[in-house]
Amino acid sequence: MAERTSTGLLTMMLEPTPAVAVTLPAEVREKLAELELELSEGVDPSLQIDNRIQASSQAVLPGSKHNKSRAANTRDERFRSDLHTEAVQAALAKYKERKMPMPSKRRSVLVQSSVEACTPPDTSSASEDEGSLRRQGRLATSTPYQGHGPPAVEHWFNRVIQGSSTSSSASSTSSHPGGRSVTNTTSHAVLNVNAAATALADFMAHTQLDNHSAPPDVTGLSERSSLHAERPQVASVRGVSRGYNHHTSVMETADGVPVNSRVSSKIQQLLNTLKRPKRPPLREFFVDDFEELLDVQQPDPNQPKPEGQHMSPLEGDPLGGVNTWPPSLPAALHRWGTTQPKSPCLTALDNAGKPVYTLTYGKLWTRSQKLAYTLLNKLSTRNEPLLVPGDRVALVFPNNDPVMFMVAFYGCLLAELVPVPIEVPLTRKDAGSQQIGFLLGSCGVTLALTTDACQKGLPKAQTGEVATFKGWPRLLWFVTDGKHVVKPPKDWHPPIRDTSNDIAYIEYKTSKEGSTMGITVSNAATLAHCHALTQACGYTEGETITNVLDFKREAGLWHGVLTSVMNRMHVISIPYSLMKVNPLSWIQKVHTYKARVAVVKSRDMHWSLLAQRDQRDVSLSSLRMLIVADGANPWSISSCDAFLNVFQARGLRPEVICPCASSSEAMTVAIRRPPEMGVPPPGKAVLSMGGLSHSVIRVDTEEKLSVLTVQDVGQVMPGTLVCVVRVEGTPYLCQTDEVGEICVNSGIPGVAYYGLPGMTKNIFETIPVTSSGIPICDRPFTRTSLLGFVGPDSLVFVVGKMDGLMVVSGRRHNADDVVATALAVEPMKFVYRGRIAVFSVSVLHDERIVVVAEQRPDASEEDSFQWMSRVLQAIDSIHQVGVYCLALVPANTLPKAPLGGIHISETKQRFLEGALHPCNVLMCPHTCVTNLPKPRQKQPEVGPASMIVGNLVAGKRIAQACGRDVAQLEDNDQARKFLYIQDVLQWRAQATPDHPVFLVLNAKGTVASTASCLQLHKRAERVAAALMGRLNTGDHVALVYPPGIDLIATFYGCLYAGCVPVTVRPPHPQNLATTLPTVKMIVEVSKSVCILTTQAIMKLFRSKEAAAAVDVKSWPMVLDTDDLPRKKSPQMYKPPTPEMLAYLDFSVSTTGILAGVKMSHSATSALCRSIKLQCELYPSRQIAICLDPYCGLGFALWCLCSLYSGHQSILVPPLELESNASLWLAAVSQYKVRVTFCSYSVMEMCTKGLGSQTEALRLRNVNLSCVRTCMVVAEERPRIALTQSFSKIFKDLGLSPRAVSTTFGCRVNVAVCLQGTAGPDPTTVYVDMRALRHDRVRLVERGSPHSLPLMESGKILPGVKVIIANTETKGPLGDSHLGEVWVSSPHNATGYYTVYGEEALHADHFNTKLSFGDTQTVWARTGYLGFLRRTELTDASGERHDALYVVGSLDETLELRGMRYHPIDIETSVIRSHKSIAECAVFTWTNLLVVVVELEGSEQEALDLVALVTNVVLEEHYLIVGVVVVVDPGVIPINSRGEKQRMHLRDGFLADQLDPIYVAYNM
Repeated sequence: MAERTSTGLLTMMLEPTPAVAVTLPAEVREKLAELELELSEGVDPSLQIDNRIQASSQAVLPGSKHNKSRAANTRDERFRSDLHTEAVQAALAKYKERKMPMPSKRRSVLVQSSVEACTPPDTSSASEDEGSLRRQGRLATSTPYQGHGPPAVEHWFNRVIQGSSTSSSASSTSSHPGGRSVTNTTSHAVLNVNAAATALADFMAHTQLDNHSAPPDVTGLSERSSLHAERPQVASVRGVSRGYNHHTSVMETADGVPVNSRVSSKIQQLLNTLKRPKRPPLREFFVDDFEELLDVQQPDPNQPKPEGQHMSPLEGDPLGGVNTWPPSLPAALHRWGTTQPKSPCLTALDNAGKPVYTLTYGKLWTRSQKLAYTLLNKLSTRNEPLLVPGDRVALVFPNNDPVMFMVAFYGCLLAELVPVPIEVPLTRKDAGSQQIGFLLGSCGVTLALTTDACQKGLPKAQTGEVATFKGWPRLLWFVTDGKHVVKPPKDWHPPIRDTSNDIAYIEYKTSKEGSTMGITVSNAATLAHCHALTQACGYTEGETITNVLDFKREAGLWHGVLTSVMNRMHVISIPYSLMKVNPLSWIQKVHTYKARVAVVKSRDMHWSLLAQRDQRDVSLSSLRMLIVADGANPWSISSCDAFLNVFQARGLRPEVICPCASSSEAMTVAIRRPPEMGVPPPGKAVLSMGGLSHSVIRVDTEEKLSVLTVQDVGQVMPGTLVCVVRVEGTPYLCQTDEVGEICVNSGIPGVAYYGLPGMTKNIFETIPVTSSGIPICDRPFTRTSLLGFVGPDSLVFVVGKMDGLMVVSGRRHNADDVVATALAVEPMKFVYRGRIAVFSVSVLHDERIVVVAEQRPDASEEDSFQWMSRVLQAIDSIHQVGVYCLALVPANTLPKAPLGGIHISETKQRFLEGALHPCNVLMCPHTCVTNLPKPRQKQPEVGPASMIVGNLVAGKRIAQACGRDVAQLEDNDQARKFLYIQDVLQWRAQATPDHPVFLVLNAKGTVASTASCLQLHKRAERVAAALMGRLNTGDHVALVYPPGIDLIATFYGCLYAGCVPVTVRPPHPQNLATTLPTVKMIVEVSKSVCILTTQAIMKLFRSKEAAAAVDVKSWPMVLDTDDLPRKKSPQMYKPPTPEMLAYLDFSVSTTGILAGVKMSHSATSALCRSIKLQCELYPSRQIAICLDPYCGLGFALWCLCSLYSGHQSILVPPLELESNASLWLAAVSQYKVRVTFCSYSVMEMCTKGLGSQTEALRLRNVNLSCVRTCMVVAEERPRIALTQSFSKIFKDLGLSPRAVSTTFGCRVNVAVCLQGTAGPDPTTVYVDMRALRHDRVRLVERGSPHSLPLMESGKILPGVKVIIANTETKGPLGDSHLGEVWVSSPHNATGYYTVYGEEALHADHFNTKLSFGDTQTVWARTGYLGFLRRTELTDASGERHDALYVVGSLDETLELRGMRYHPIDIETSVIRSHKSIAECAVFTWTNLLVVVVELEGSEQEALDLVALVTNVVLEEHYLIVGVVVVVDPGVIPINSRGEKQRMHLRDGFLADQLDPIYVAYNM
C-alpha cells in the first residue's frame, strides 16, 4: 500500500513539475484554509462568503512543508484515499477520446453568475482550474500550433459543438465576449487537457473560418469531411420552404430537407458514443410468442465465489458485574445528585465557544424532579391528569441547548414517562417532517416539551399558537424553563425502581425509503448498554468527555447523556452551530478541559484538519480515546489517517483513535478498545471492489484501480454474541471470506420498533442457521444493517450499510463508495463536497443508480458537463457499473438532514416526482439498461396455399366486411336521378327555391348569413359568368375563402363553368410567414390558373408582409368575388361523363406530405348518397357542422351533402370557438339538432374551455339531450380519452353517453366509416400493447397490464367494402389480425393529383389487388393499420356486426428494435408522467427516438422532465429515448383536424427552429 503523497490542493491533472522550493506566504495559506473549509463536506454553501482565490502565479509543490512529516502510507486529507484519486485519474485517462454531445439550454434557464460573463479565462480561476494553484513558469509561446498547420478539424468541431449554448442561438460559451487575443488563452494551455481543448476552441473561434467543415453525414453513419457545394434551395415537402445561411453547413435528411448542422452533429456525436453498446452478447433469437421477455442477466460463470469455512459466532468478553453500579439510571442520578451535588455534569457552550452554563449533578437532580412532578400533577384536561406513567412525550430541543434536553429527558424518566426526542421543525414542510408527524401520531404523543427560546422560533399560525405541521397530530406545547415548573411538596418523591423491561425512551430512525420508525429501548437494555460501554471504553468516575455528536440519538445519546450519568462523568457538549463557525472548537475544548475522551464523526476530524493551520498551541495528549462514531463508514479511514498525520505532533497518540460501529437497532456493535486494555493492534484491509460487488472478500494486490481500503472497528461489545449472515433470504451463516449482515445478540431483550410487530420480528428476532439449516443457538439476534465480516484477531470490519446498498444486475454497490469516486473527480471546482446524494431507483425490473450533486454557482455550463461526463466514466471504470442519471442542482437546494448532510430519501422522492429542479442532467440509459427484450426478427409468413380455404385464412374467417348494399336500399331519393351534384342544385332551386339549406353562425351565436336553394344557385351563376369569359373548361381554380357561404357558392360556380375547384385554407393574417407559403404551394401544385377570393384576403396577398414571405409576382390571376355583376352565364357546362374530374381535395397528411386527390362526379354523388343513407338525412332535418370546410369529409359535409339530401346545415366555423368556446354546443341546443359533426380540436376546446362551466351553461338553458349522434371527423385512431371526458363533462347537460362516436376517412376514401343513426353502438375492445408491436392483436380484459383501449371507428358506410391485408405479402388476413385496411367503394378517389415528389411511390394506392384469394376486386390502400372483429351485435340488416378498429397510420409508425410502435402510445405514456407536460410528440431520427414535450410550467421544471420521460418510455415500451426536447406550449404543430404534424416538427428540430428550453442527449 505504498501510496503517492499528494498535496491538499494540487489538481490531479497537473503534469509532473520540477521541484522548486517555494513556500506560501501566510495570507495565502489563510485564504487556502477558508477555501478548503468552504469546500468541505456539508458546510452550508449559503453561509460561506465566496472567497475564491486568484492564485494563478503561486505554486504548491510536492516538497512543501507539511508534507515532510508524513509517513510513507499517509493519505490525502480529502476524506478519501489518494490511491482512489489516482485510480480515478487512471480510469479517466482511458476515456480521453470519447466525446459526448453536450445538452443545450435556453439562456433564460441558465442560473448564471455575472463572473462568467465578463472575465477572460486567463485571470478567472472559475472556468479553468479553480482550486488548483498554477505553475509559475508561464509558457511563452504565442500560439501552441505555430508550425503545425490547422489542428484536426474534427476535434475542433466537437469542441465547438460542446460549447454551443443552446440549440436556438449559435453563440458558443467557449468564445467569451470581448474578443481578446489568442495569446492569453493559450498561455497555460498545457496545464491540463481541458485547458488545451478550450484553447484550441478559442484559437479556432478567433480564426475566421467561413466554410465550416461539413458535419458527419448522419444518414449513412459515415464520416465525411468534404465541403458541400452550395445547393439550390429545395422547396420543402412540409409546406414551408426555407432558405439558409451560406456559412452554415447544410445537411439533408432522408427526404431532402436541409438541416442545420448543429443539432444533427450532436446527434452524430451521440450515435458515436452509442456505437460501442455495453450489451452482453445476445443468445439465439427467440421466436416471439407475444411475451417480450426481458433479458435476464445470467450470472457470470467467472465471478468470484466464497471459499472459506463457515464462520462461528464471535463472543465478546463477559460483562463484568460491578456491585457498586446503581440498579437503574434514575437511581444513578439520585445517587450522584444527593452525594456529589457540586460535581459538574454538563457544560454547554455558545456560538463563540464560551461556556454558557455548567449543570451540576445536584442541579440536574432537583430540576428533573421539579419537571417530573409538574408533568404528572400540574397538567390536566377536564380534571383528568393529562399524562400518566407510560405515556409518550415529544422532546423538541435545539442542538445548542443540551442542558434543557438533559433535564427534560431525566425528568421524563423520573416521572416514568417515555421521551421521544425529535428534531426542531424549522418550517411547515421540512424534509422528512411529515414522517416524524406520523411517528408522533402512531406513538399517541399529545404533549411536546421545548424551551422558551425554541418555542418562540417555531412557525406560528394566525392565532399566535404554534402551527400544526403537515402530517403531525395536534400537540400541546409545554415550555420547561424554570418559571413554568413547580417545586414538589416535601413528601413527594419520584418512584426510583430497579430496572425493568418497560420502555425507557423511543429513538427515531429514518429508513432508506424515507419512512420513520420509532425504536423503543427498555430500561433493562439501556442499563445493559451503559454497562457494556463503560467496560469497553474503560470509563471511570469523574472523567471529562467532549461530545460533538447529536445528543438526541445514537452515540451522542449513549455516551453523552446515558453512560455519562451512570459514571458521574463531565460532558462538554459542542453544538453543530459552533462547529460550523469554528471547526477546531472541539480540539480546543479537549485541550482546555484536559478531556480524556472525545466522541466525534469523521466529518468533524476532516473539518478541523482544514482549519488547523492557525492553531499552534493545542495539545491532545490528555486523550486516551478518540471515539470515531462513524468509523464503520469505509471513507472514515482517510480522515483518521490524515488527522493522525497532522495532530501526532500535537500529542495525539496513534492508538487513541477508536473507530466504532453501531446502528439504531443494535446500539453499539463493536468498538476499538483503548490501548491500555492490551488488545491486538488495529488492522487494515485492501479489498477488491469487484469481489465486494459479489459479496466476496478478496485482498487485492495487483489491480490497483478499484480497491476499497477499510479499517477495523475493533472487537465486539462485552456480553454480546455476533455473527454474519447472508443478506437475502434465509439467514444462513456466512463463510469467512464472504460479506454479510452483522447480527448481534446482547442477551437483554427490550429493543423493538414501536407498533410494528411484523418488522420487529424480522429485524430483532432473527435466528441465524448453519448451512444445514440448524439454528446456531436459541437466542434471537438483531440485524444491525451493517455489512461486513470478521477479520483476523476477531476484529470486525464494516464495508457498507444496508441503507446504501444498491443491487444492480445482481451485483452489489455501496452508495458511499460511489460518492467517493465522484468526489475524486476534481469536485472542488464544480460541486460542493458532501452535497452529493447517490441512490438507486427501480426502472424496468432492475435498480438504476442516480447521482445528484449541488453545483457551485460559478461553474460554467461546459465545465459542469465535462465534470459530469468524467464522473460517469470514473464510476464505470472503478465500479464496473453504469450510472443511469447524473443531475446537478443549484447550490443549497437539496433537502437537508437535520445536522448537515443530505436527506437522501427526500431527494429520491423529489427525483421520482419531478420536483428536484436540476440545472444540468445527463441520462445514460443506453449504457446501463442491458435487460431490454431482444430485438425481434421477422418470422417468414406461412405461404398462401396452406392458408386459404374457402372463406378461412389459417383457420379463421377472412377479415372482410361491407356496409349495406346501396342498390337494394329503395328510398325516395329524388337526387339519385341526377348524375352531377350541380344538377341537384339547379333542380332544388326550381323545386324548393326558398328552402333554407345553409345557416352560418358568428362568434356571438347570431346568424351571420343564410342561403336558400335559389340564392345559392343565383350566386353560383354570377361566379360562373365571371369565369366563363376568362377561363377554359377544365381549368383548375383555387378558392381561398374563410368558412362561409361564399366558399360554397363559388364551388358551384366553378362546376357551372366547367372548371375544377380546389378549396384552400386562407392564410392567417397574424402568421403570414408560415401560412402563406402553404397557400402558394397548393396553388402551384394544383396548377390553378386563377384564384377566387374576398377583397380582404386579396389585400393580404398584396401586403408588405406577404412580399417578405413569398414571391408575389408569381401568383396566377386573382379575382375577388365580393361585387360580381348580376348576370347569368350563357349556358351551364355539362360534363360528358360522370367519370370526369369534379374537384380536387388537397390536404397535408399527418406525416406532413401535401397530397391532392381527384374526386370524379360519380364518386361525389356516391359519397353524398352513402352519407344520406347512413345518417337518414332528408329536407326536414337540421344538422350542425363544426368543421373546417377545406378537405376530406369536412368539405363534403359543408359543400356537398346539404344540397344532395336537402337538409339544413347549421355551419359553425371552428375559428369562432376561440373567442366563444360554447358557440357550437349552444347552437346544437338552440336548434335541437339530432346529428352533429365536429373535429378533435373542437372537442378539445370544449373539454378544456368549458369543463368547469357546465353549471353556467345549464343556467343558459343549454340542453344536449336532443343529440342522437355526435361524430368526430378524423383520419386517425379514435381518441378514447378525449371522447370519454367530453361525454362525462357534458353528461350534466343531457348528452347521452352513447351519442359520441367517430368517423374514419383517409386520402383514398374520405368516408369509410361513419356511425350514423341506425345500427349498434360503437364497441370498445382492449388489446395487448406488446402484441400490437409484433403486428398481432391479442384481446385482453380491461385493466390488465399493457392493455390499450381501442374504439370502433363508426359503422362502415353503405356501398363500402373493407378487407384487412398483410402489408408485405398483400394477402388477406383473418379475423382479429392486424394489417392494412383496404377499401373498395364507388366513392373512392380516383388517384392522387400529385403527391409532391412521390408520384411513383403511390401509384398502387388506388388500384391494388390481393396476391391470393379474391384477386379480381380492385382495392385502394388506406395506409392505416387496423383489424376487423365480428361482434355479438346485429346490424340493421340483421347480420352479425363487423367492427373496424383503426390502430394508426402506417407512415407514422416507428420501426424500432424490429417492432412497430405507434407514436400516440408513447406520447400517451409521456403525457401521463408529469403534470406539467401539456403535449408531446415523438419521431425517430437515425434510429434514435426523439421525444418533444411541451412544458406548461416554469422553465426550472424543464430538466425534471428528462428523467421522467426516459423512465416511463423504458418501463412501458421497452425503448430507450435518445433525445428529450423540452419546448414551450404550442410549438408542436397540428393540422386543422387536430392531428400532430410530427414530420414538420422533426424538420423544425433538425433545422434548429424550435427554440427549445432544453435538449438532453441521452447517452
